[in-house]
Amino acid sequence: MRKPVVIGGMIVAAQMWGISAACAGPWEDGMAAYNRGDYVPAIRLFRPLAETGNARAQHLVGVMYRKGQGVARNSARAFMWLSLAARRGDARARAELQQVSQAMSPQEISQASEMAQACEASNYRACEY
Repeated sequence: MRKPVVIGGMIVAAQMWGISAACAGPWEDGMAAYNRGDYVPAIRLFRPLAETGNARAQHLVGVMYRKGQGVARNSARAFMWLSLAARRGDARARAELQQVSQAMSPQEISQASEMAQACEASNYRACEY
């Protein structure tokens, strides 16, 4: 009698664990990959979120471009994504944006600002530079 109860409990626990794993979305999967140092899958998950206007994803994509994590290091793209996140109210992106801009020339900042404006004006369809 006790054995079926234990087995039934194990089955329920396994199903609940499987359901919680299945409920993870692109943000959670991206964060898991990022925290493992697996940056290519992380950027592939964060980029579509950033293109929907998700400020947290925009911030992280900017950081990844700044550090060259999963993508080639690119200050202009980092500035673009960080400025988009900062416009959406992400305070950490604002701080990171200041650091990135200190290492850029005025011409590079102007170009990156134009990229961000074009990206936002196109409803994130023209963000691939």
